[in-house]
Amino acid sequence: MALHPQAQTILEIMAAAGGPVIHESEPVAFREYYNSRIAPSNEPVHEIRDISAGGVPSRLYRPSADTNLGLLVYYHGGGWVIGGLDSHDLVCRSLANRMGHAVLSVDYRLAPEHVFPAAVEDSLCSLRWAYENASELGINPDRIAVGGDSAGGNLAAIVAQQRPVPLVFQMLIYPSTDMTQSFASHVENAAGPVLTDKAMEWFIGHYMADSDKKDPLASPHFAPDSLLKGAPPALIITAELDPLRDEGEEYGRRLIANGVTASIVRFNGMFHSFFGMPHLLDDANSAHTIAAAMTAKALSA
Repeated sequence: MALHPQAQTILEIMAAAGGPVIHESEPVAFREYYNSRIAPSNEPVHEIRDISAGGVPSRLYRPSADTNLGLLVYYHGGGWVIGGLDSHDLVCRSLANRMGHAVLSVDYRLAPEHVFPAAVEDSLCSLRWAYENASELGINPDRIAVGGDSAGGNLAAIVAQQRPVPLVFQMLIYPSTDMTQSFASHVENAAGPVLTDKAMEWFIGHYMADSDKKDPLASPHFAPDSLLKGAPPALIITAELDPLRDEGEEYGRRLIANGVTASIVRFNGMFHSFFGMPHLLDDANSAHTIAAAMTAKALSA
């Protein structure tokens, strides 16, 4: 299927703006460029404050003064190399308001300064801290979900397998689940748009260094069935024109095969990173509506 017309317009604007090629860049330089392109969000939220979640810089979004909110612990995308609290501020504001529950955005350590498994360690640490400090956050420790996009979806899936605390849901937005890049969509969508297979190889190379790409703490696709059984219900959102499409959808099927309630929703004509544009793309807005509604239902049960 061809690009959605709205997606085509966005890509033309991006192409006209220019910028460095990811896989030809140095990580620090590309990170600086990426950060310089972040547009601040002006969507109001009842309370936003930066905190330390067990030593991991994080940002709490509370949509109301309710002191018994559910909590979505959110891990940002960016290939484990770029991204942070500001890059996903718009996403977290939107999700908090649409869910009616709190969001804790986690600023885990980035590669190549901190290679695998640093991001996993920070993801687990921040989740444990949130559970143990629920009263400080004004949330119910029995109503916690995890979520994330791309690299953050990878981390959310891994955390949901490990389950260091009770979890009620996992929101996986075009998650990276297979560091070996072995699925057909890596060939079909090798040239992107937005995320190319070469860029994904660049991200993985900086994050994994010399580690085993089939380690389940890096590639949840390779986790044994025992880690999937009993995992929390899941939503997996994918984009048709994304190299990560097939591995995300296959991971959803594996969850289902192991008795986990999981919904797999593909957005045709969309590209990797579309979820971050709910103000520009109707499909991204729909994806936020679906993700927020399903997560809120789990957090409200």
